[in-house]
Order: sequence, then C-alpha cells, then structure tokens
Amino acid sequence: MRRTLIYTFSIAILSALFFNVSAQQNAPLKLTLDDLYKNNVFRQKGINEVRWMKDNKGYSALEANETVGGRDIVAYDIETGKREVLVSAGSLIPAGKTAPLNIYNYTWSDDNNKLLIFTNTRKVWRLHTRGDYWVLDMKSGKLVQIAPSMKEAHLMFAKFSPDGNMAGFVYENNIYVQNLNTGAIDQLTTDGNEQIINGTFDWAYEEEFGCRDGFRWSPDSKKIAFWQQDTDGTGIFYLINNIDSIYPKIIPLPYPKVGTDNSSAKIGTISLENKKITWMDIPGDPRNNYLPRMEWANSTAELIIQQLNRQQNTNKIYLADAGNGKVKQIFEEVSDTWLDPNDEIIWLKKGTEFTWLSDLSGWMHLNSISSSSGKMSPITSGDFEVINLLRLDLENGWVYYIASPGKATQRYLFRSRLDGKGKPERLSPSGQAGHHSYNISPSCKYAVHTFTNYNTPPVYQIISLPDHKVIRVLEDNSELKNRLKQYAIAEKEFFTIKTDDGLEFDAWMIKPLNFNPKKKYPVIFYVYGEPAGSTVQDRWSSNLWDELLAQEGYIVISVDNRGTNTPKGREWRKCVYEKIGIISPVDQAACARKIMEWDFIDADRIGIWGWSGGGSNTLNSMFRYPEIYKTGIAIAFVSNQLLYDNIYQERYMNLPHLNEEGYRDGSPFTHAKNLEGNLLLIYGSGDDNCHYQNCQVLADELIKHNKYFTMIDYPMRSHSINERENTTMHLRMSMLNYWRNYLPANNND
Repeated sequence: MRRTLIYTFSIAILSALFFNVSAQQNAPLKLTLDDLYKNNVFRQKGINEVRWMKDNKGYSALEANETVGGRDIVAYDIETGKREVLVSAGSLIPAGKTAPLNIYNYTWSDDNNKLLIFTNTRKVWRLHTRGDYWVLDMKSGKLVQIAPSMKEAHLMFAKFSPDGNMAGFVYENNIYVQNLNTGAIDQLTTDGNEQIINGTFDWAYEEEFGCRDGFRWSPDSKKIAFWQQDTDGTGIFYLINNIDSIYPKIIPLPYPKVGTDNSSAKIGTISLENKKITWMDIPGDPRNNYLPRMEWANSTAELIIQQLNRQQNTNKIYLADAGNGKVKQIFEEVSDTWLDPNDEIIWLKKGTEFTWLSDLSGWMHLNSISSSSGKMSPITSGDFEVINLLRLDLENGWVYYIASPGKATQRYLFRSRLDGKGKPERLSPSGQAGHHSYNISPSCKYAVHTFTNYNTPPVYQIISLPDHKVIRVLEDNSELKNRLKQYAIAEKEFFTIKTDDGLEFDAWMIKPLNFNPKKKYPVIFYVYGEPAGSTVQDRWSSNLWDELLAQEGYIVISVDNRGTNTPKGREWRKCVYEKIGIISPVDQAACARKIMEWDFIDADRIGIWGWSGGGSNTLNSMFRYPEIYKTGIAIAFVSNQLLYDNIYQERYMNLPHLNEEGYRDGSPFTHAKNLEGNLLLIYGSGDDNCHYQNCQVLADELIKHNKYFTMIDYPMRSHSINERENTTMHLRMSMLNYWRNYLPANNND
C-alpha cells in the first residue's frame, strides 16, 4: 500500500512537471533587445529591384544565382508567369576574376542592347552614390568597365545617352562621357574641385532638396545640361574624428547655417561636338535663390527650370533656350508660408501644358499649366489631398495617385479623369485598411502593389488595373508572420484626442499585455512633430521598440501635432510657419493633459522622447512644461535653430532677421533654465546633419543654470547613430535602462 502511494505520488509529480515544462514550451516568447537589434529576428523580406519591361508585358527582378554566386536579372511574363533569365550572374564576371559583380543598381539602354551595372558602391552622406560602373553588351556578351583607369569607386551617376552609344558620369566634380564603341573618354568640364561642383551638389542641396544626380542628357544625345555650384563663401563646419588615429582628423564640410551665405548655383548646357558651355541667363542673385529642379522640356531645344527665392515662398518657372541661354518666365506660384520644389512635371497635350501640384486651393491637388499663358486649371479637386502622383495614362485620359480622404493615417490608390470631370475613383480594396503603395506599369494596366498596416508586414503582389485583381503574390512575409505568432506582442490602437480648444489629433497607443484598467501606468510619448514627417501612420514597422516598452509595463503613445506632414489640408500643415518648436509642444502638452485625465494613467510618471526634430520637440516639451514631463530622452536634436542649415530652417521659419522672436522662442536652448525632470541627451559626434555642436551648446547652458542631466556621446557616429560595431544595441540598451531607472514601470504582474 505504501509503495503504491509513493508510486502514485511520483507519477503526479512527474505529470505536473511535464505539463509545466510543456506549458513553458508553448508560452509566448518575450521581446528582447538582442532579438530586435542584434539577431534581426523580425527582419522583413522585400522584393529586389522590380522593373517594368518596355513591352509592358513583363517585369524584371534580381534573383540569387546559387551556382556562381551574385544575382541574375530575370524576367517574368505578367499573365503566364513564365520565367526567363535575361542576364546570368555568370556573364557578369570580369576577366581575371572568379566572382560576379554585385549588382547595386542596373539600367538598360533605350534599345535594350546594353546593360549598365552600378557596383562596389560607397556612401556619400546618406546614400550609395559613388562606385564603379560596368557595361554589358547584350549581343556580344562583352563586359567592359567604365573609365577603368580612374580611382576605384569614385564614379557617380553614370547613365546611357538616349542613343545608347555613350555613357556620361561625374568624377571628382567634373563631367565626362565615354564612347561605348571606341572606349574614348572626353572630359566636358575642367574646373571641378573641392570648391566648384559640376554634375552633383553640395551637402545642403542634397539633404534638403533631394538633389544628387546633377546632369541630364538631351533627348537627341548631343548635349548635356548640368548644375554647377560654387561653395566659396559658404561657412565651413569641421567634424573631428578622434578615434581612428592617434591625432584627430579634421573633416571640413561646407554647410550654410541659418542666415549665412549659400553656395551659388547655375545651370549650363554642354555641346558634345565642341565642348562649348552655354550658361542659362537666370535672373536673380545665385546665392540668394535656389535652382532645385531642372529637366529638358518637351524638346531638345529647351530646359524647364524651377527657381525658389531665399525665403522659399515664390517658385518661378522658366523655359530656357539650351542654345543661347535666354530664359522666359512662364509661371509663378507665390505663398504666404512656404513652397516645396515640384517633382510632378509631366507634359500634356503635345507639350502645350504640364502638370503641377499646388495647395493654393487649401488642399494639395494636381493641376495643368499652359506653357504659353501660364494659366493653371484643376485636374483634381475636393477636400482631400493628392499625396503622391504615380502615373498618367495619356491614351485613356486618367491620372493615378495616392490619397486618403478623411483618413490621414492611411494611404489608398485613386484615379481621376485628366479633363477634371467626374469624381475620384478609389481602386484599393475596401477591406484592406492601412497603407497601399504602387509601382504602376507605363501602360497603366498592371502594378506592383504593396500592402501593410500596423500589424501586417508588407505583402507584395502583381495586380491588374483598374480592377485591382491579384495576378501573382511576389512576397507575403509569411515566415515573419509565423515568427510573430510565437511572441506576445501588444496591439497598437489608433484613436483621436480632442483638446480643450476643440482641435482633434490623430494618435496611437500601445498598452501592456497584462493591462489592468484599475492600475496606474506610466506613459512614454514618442514625438517627431516637424513638417518633414509623421509618426501616426497605420503601417508595419519591424522595429518593435514601442512594443518592447509596453512589455516592460509602459503605455506608449504618439500624437501628430499640427504642422506634421499629413494630408489634412494646407492650414493644418502650414499654420506652423514661423512657429517651428512653438506650436508643436503646445499641441503635445494639450494632448498629454487630456490623457492624464484617464483613470489608468499615472500623471506623475509621464515621459517623452524623440530623434532629430523629435529630439528638439522633446527638449521644448520638457523645458516649457516641466509640470507634465518628468523624464525625457532627446537624440540628435537641434538646440538652437540658428545652428541648423538655412534651406530647411528658413523654409519654415523665414529669414532670421525677419523672425527673431520665432527663432528665439522655438529653440530649446532658450528654455533650458526651466528643466526640472530627468534628461538624457544622446548624440553622434560625427553627425553631419544636426551637428554635435547642438549638444555641447545645450550642455553648456544647462550647466550654467546648475541643471543636472546625463549625456552619451557616440564617437564618429552620424545622425542615424548606427555605424560601427554594436552601436544600435548599445543605444537602445542605454535608453531602456534610463527609462527603468528614472521612470520605473513597477510592473510586478
């Protein structure tokens, strides 16, 4: 009997242990910093360089070659799915080498007889725009490097001439062309150096106007139009590298700060026949006007050029004679706030009109402009905004674009008649709330469709238009979706906040998984808040940092204040003119006060953090509303708006002598004496965008007022603070520990 009892008891213990182990094995996994920032557990898959074929019947993509390494360029028939290898990686092995070229980018000549490969690339500030170029002759199979005698990985923006016989490129700030039949190289400009820039741009134009490739082939292949910049007179900012040698290395960077001189810019054309340069006679001081856009017009004889004034509230459109340089103004748009360069110029009606995006109606809409009279006529209209112009179907009279009427957090495909008649048609499926993006074929019959929302990793499909029928799924990220099911991940809830002044703001919130409405929780606000972006968007992010904070026991909230780049109309976006850093903390604080009224919010534990403009808004919020925010983390911020580049800051704040009060009151530096809470400053000393100077100036001011703070300096890291070994992991670990220590969640459930 005793033996039976012992046996029965042992079975019970073993059974309990088994079920406990089994339960633990089936228990959801927890998010960890290692998974997020070291092991890349949640990395999503994309699709590689899908390009539409010129016959509009198929598309090409890059696919791994398991035999020789590298990647093949393959083509797929849209309807049948038939696969054909256009270029095998084996044909991209240079003579004397054993491995194929690594394709970073590729371009076909207009006749499809030649392929241009961009490889061995290097970053120039943000993007990989310098490297080596090779040409593959599709008929002979011959693989030839462009300008092999020049320095390795120093060529920029190589591209075929329209007739396919030449390739133009930039090398050490000069423009060259190579005859692809003979190999002969001609240098077209000779004055390029560290000061004179031909065919590319200085730091400010690249950062703020998105200008990188600075030359254009004429349609007849006989001329090249190009920008030239002269950085003489622009202030030099010096970055200091203290860690890569025993003596510091000084890195000079021409960088025009607020109120200081710009580089001058001009536009010229070069005749390949005699190398004669003709400069366009554009009126106005070249240092106090910008030339952010230039293209060949609807002919080989003229250029269309946009000129923004220094305040960026007037955009003049010129047609310039490429032969003699004479210009004629054909249109002018003026705003009482600011204007952005217009990227959506497409010629209509045999070159007599062109498209133009404008918010002068109060909403961003597509218009047509007569090139002879300058008259602007609406193509789209209504209380919504055209967010992205995607494609014009000139044959059938349609324009395809992204919009989101009434839903600033989402994005959908619409089309409208080019004649301005009828109502907009939504083409994105009604059952897929979230973000939709499209790469539409030139025929407008097909598109690569990408769908995502806050809990759905991107799904890539080939669809037909306008019926939006799915033809083929390219990638559904099913592997990532299955992995996510193994984890306990808190949901993101979208909602709106109505403040006491009647304004309504989009927001999202993530609560802890074990949320108990009878408990009091600390809140961490994530803020950006400037005109360049938006944080409250219904789309997937593989960076589950906010969900990890919720796992720690925090409620995480983000709010889009007035002035963020959301499609809510001109007044919403531009009411912050001359008030950057002033309105955003007011809105954020008003929303925080409403949230602090909720029963489950601990009003004594409110934190805030942000990066770049969000770092600046974190500081302004903490300094101006110390009674609300008890702990903050500010990363890569601007502490004094006079220390940032003039193109960005003057665009939104006007010239400093015309808005002294705004620059003063919008700068966190001004209010630093009011700090009461816990503050962590994080900066990369190699930040070429928001200079480390901002951190040191603020630190000096805080010390002056005897304010305690913590500061972490990441040596020679840039604005993204992600270079060099273990940087991202260390940064996030430091942030998490700071929240734990100075805004404890007390999550004991």
